[in-house]
Amino acid sequence: MSDEATSCEPKRAARAGGREARRAMRAAPLAEHIRPVRAGLPGGQYKALTEAGMAKIHAAALEALEVIGLSQAPESGVEIMTGAGAVLGDDGRLRFPRALVEDMLAVAARDLTLHGRDSKHDLHLTGTNVHFGTAGAAVHVVDLETNTYRDSTAQDLHDAARITHHLDNVHFFQRAMVARDVLDNLEMDLNTIYACVSATTKHIGTSFSDPSHVQPCMDLIHRLAGGEEAWRARPFISNSNCFVVPPMKFAEESCVTMEHCIRAGMPVLLLSAGQAGATAPAPIALAIVQAVAECLAGVVYVNAMKPGHPAVFGTWPFVSDLRTGAMSGGSAEQALLTAGCAQMHRFYNLPGGAAAGISDSKLPDMQAGWEQGITNVLAGLSGLNMVYESVGMHASLLGFCLESLVLGDDILGQVLRCVRGIDVTEDSTSIEAMKQVCLGGPGHYLGSDQTLSLMQTEYVYPTLGNRMSPKEWVEAERPILIDKAIKRKNEILAKAGLQVDPQLDAAIRKDYNIYFR
Repeated sequence: MSDEATSCEPKRAARAGGREARRAMRAAPLAEHIRPVRAGLPGGQYKALTEAGMAKIHAAALEALEVIGLSQAPESGVEIMTGAGAVLGDDGRLRFPRALVEDMLAVAARDLTLHGRDSKHDLHLTGTNVHFGTAGAAVHVVDLETNTYRDSTAQDLHDAARITHHLDNVHFFQRAMVARDVLDNLEMDLNTIYACVSATTKHIGTSFSDPSHVQPCMDLIHRLAGGEEAWRARPFISNSNCFVVPPMKFAEESCVTMEHCIRAGMPVLLLSAGQAGATAPAPIALAIVQAVAECLAGVVYVNAMKPGHPAVFGTWPFVSDLRTGAMSGGSAEQALLTAGCAQMHRFYNLPGGAAAGISDSKLPDMQAGWEQGITNVLAGLSGLNMVYESVGMHASLLGFCLESLVLGDDILGQVLRCVRGIDVTEDSTSIEAMKQVCLGGPGHYLGSDQTLSLMQTEYVYPTLGNRMSPKEWVEAERPILIDKAIKRKNEILAKAGLQVDPQLDAAIRKDYNIYFR
């Protein structure tokens, strides 16, 4: 071997070592504050409504509350709301004077934090901060092994929460499926809570099938929290409460449940879920008017009972395909409805939530991709605080897919990058890098110090998405996206540990009939 060849070897080794060091550095987790995307990025760049449009919707909602009002409030609710100034008519409808609504808005909770059991997962619902998560009550699981739908179980719910715990771009876990293998309703509510809490330390949303179930479920929650005092200091579960049955009726049992949750110190999601063209008006603007009116009634209800109690303004209108009357959760109209609702949350400066990411497709295919991408990106760009149902939901909320949950994490990474927008600073607009490349330099930016320094902080890369060339794809034996999603799902489940102390888990399993492993 020549001396020249020998002298080259250390140089090659040094370059290789440098590349390996850079690869290792890129593979290491980034500090939270320099990650390109993260929970709570501010949105608000997109505005589906003008200032005048928001004012008209607000005025129409106040008129609806004064003139139409809501029917079927429980006796306890009538007492609470009339005590604050609502008027019970001879027709049994509660009507809300404008001054009452304004007074309750003045004391409503703002800049709300929804806690995780681990504080690193706290969700700060202020301004246009955006957070994505699950929700829904799917009754089926999409089985990609057979491309069929089967009944969802407590184990499926637990597995979905375990997967969510390991997904960076899914920031909270609200119950996404009904545990249909648990036939007793109280046991179902208990299993739902424990399936979620034992799987993730992110914030959790649940619901109760009966008001009488709140207290026994709170007993379990206090055990998980380390006592009632610790729970009240950092409530890590919120109650998803359909307190209204659109159009403009209270849901009596849900209202009583909400009252119990408020007394127990549990944050509530005031959820109005009308369907435009069916249980809500067909015009998109008027569907928002009804949802806003119903949720303003909820603001009065909650704050007349306990001023400043943590509540999320859950205008959650859906869309009908007017040809059939069926729900169309993945439509452009759904994206606009959600974006408009997000603006109304900002109009009132209230923490708000709505739905996006729902697919009408039965499987995680191209249709699901465009439906989830369009609705989620508009929700994020509109500055929606809590984007519910953003991953995993198929068949217009009837089916949940674990592989789609994993794929959705990739979608949300790209959505969050859109939400973050373009950083325009002195450094990012300096032409120094251009001068170095163009004036006697290599003529490209590959490998430049600036490019390398921004690889992780300016750009987001898909975990499962395929960016190979056709040649590379063939050489890799033509990997299929769904197969990669199945593999990643199984890898996460294989490593996902229990998120409660094993001794506490054993004690809970002794005292309760737990349906999952």
